[in-house]
Amino acid sequence: MATAISANKAELLAIANAVASEKMIDKAIVIEAIEEAIQRAARARYGAENDIRAKLDPQTGDLRLWRVVEVVEQVDDYFKQVDLAAAQKLQKDARIGDFIVDPLPAVDLGRIDAQSAKQVIFQKVREADRERQYQEFKDRAGEIITGVVKSVEFGHIVVNLGRAEGVIRRDQQIPRELMRVGDRVRALILSVRSETRGPQIFLSRAHPDFMKKLFAQEVPEIYDGIIEIKAAARDPGSRAKIGVISYDGSIDPVGACVGMKGSRVQAVVQEMQGEKIDIIPWSEDTATFVVNALQPATVQRVVIDEDDGRIEVVVPDDQLSLAIGRRGQNVRLASQLTGSQIDIMTEADASEKRQREFVERSTMFQEELDVDETLAQLLVAEGFGELEEVAYVPLDELAGIEGFDEELAQELQSRATEALDRREEAARAERRELGVEDALAELPHLTEAMLVTLGKGGIKTLDDLADLATDELIAKKRQDNRRGPSRDRGERPEDKGGVLGEYGLTEEQGNEIIMAARAHWFEDEPEAAAPAEAAAAEPQNGEAADADPAQ
Repeated sequence: MATAISANKAELLAIANAVASEKMIDKAIVIEAIEEAIQRAARARYGAENDIRAKLDPQTGDLRLWRVVEVVEQVDDYFKQVDLAAAQKLQKDARIGDFIVDPLPAVDLGRIDAQSAKQVIFQKVREADRERQYQEFKDRAGEIITGVVKSVEFGHIVVNLGRAEGVIRRDQQIPRELMRVGDRVRALILSVRSETRGPQIFLSRAHPDFMKKLFAQEVPEIYDGIIEIKAAARDPGSRAKIGVISYDGSIDPVGACVGMKGSRVQAVVQEMQGEKIDIIPWSEDTATFVVNALQPATVQRVVIDEDDGRIEVVVPDDQLSLAIGRRGQNVRLASQLTGSQIDIMTEADASEKRQREFVERSTMFQEELDVDETLAQLLVAEGFGELEEVAYVPLDELAGIEGFDEELAQELQSRATEALDRREEAARAERRELGVEDALAELPHLTEAMLVTLGKGGIKTLDDLADLATDELIAKKRQDNRRGPSRDRGERPEDKGGVLGEYGLTEEQGNEIIMAARAHWFEDEPEAAAPAEAAAAEPQNGEAADADPAQ
């Protein structure tokens, strides 16, 4: 047996070296896998209950096999324990409590043992290879990598990256781009996840960051940080927009990205399958950036609604279709680029909207404040649009309107306050009719009108509200930024918005409301715990009481 093992020393080391080199993993990991395989084979031969260890010398190939046993006074487990007398035959200075080594003869691996050992080694090597791949790629998200198309499965492209494989899912591919097995492909490492089946490396050719990285490779000024791409938006395979800024006044950011005769931008366009790219100067001024983002359309006026995060853009009649773009592409990309919802309208539309709002607000002031049409229109013309603005604006500001005095201003504020009280009382009555608990009215930031909306949405108790996530409560409804009827594509969940999305609550306010609604959950815990503790104590007292008469 020993002769056979000795004869295989060189072969064992050769196998370890070959596997480590092929898989590019540490030789020690392969040695460890071989040792574990031999240990399993030895346990199968000598008994699985034994604590058997194996050691393969990585230099000489010598293999040692032994059993670890504990020295005890009285043996309870003959596989893992030994008495002092027997222990001192193996090791003269053995004492109670020591762990000593009991050498074992080498095992001759049979066919089944060899197959089992082979599976153990393969498994260990596979795990080590997966860990190596994960460690190599985990910090490379955001890089561009080149690979070769290995296969196309169910529309997903599997890419050979050399020492690993990545996948370009269907939604991360450029539409209508044809990939064949053997084609070289460049892609962005989108994310790397460690999973049971090995590291999953997800690649993308449709992400805006892929375009950014391509420009960084083609434009030295971007790579050096002189020019920065501040924003990017893509409609993969069709059109893209990037906003660029230069930190050197002598360098034009747009010209640098375009290059001599368009050489730089054309290199990016070719890699992106002919995708047209609009390069626009970035500006800190939102209105200026929106005007640039909507190029080549001409913009007359920009109105920014910071509360709703919306931007209203007015364009000449003949520029409307150009501003919107084919299938709404231009305005959609501009919205993504600026991070705001953009509504496009003509001057006629804007005038009609302003007139409609003027009439609606004037009528509201007439009815709520019981004033004549002229006075109501004067308030609207001075920029007042809500009762709250009239009720809570500083008195001197209201009295400073031409034709107003302090007495009239006080009277208007008094009537506005009374109108708000009437609204609140009407909303309170409707809320109670809907069955909304009074406890909800005590929560911060919630008005009676909001409580009515909650009730209509089926949220009537603290628990109903506490079960909501913040987004489900306050998220604003996403609207189509294209003028005219939207496509018949159904309403997606993200389009619906939160229950109170129309009220413009901030995320911080939403969190406060949700946490206040959940507060009663935590208040009940101590009260629930006290009876439980008392119940646990009662049987013990009862047992003691029963025991006294017996004593």
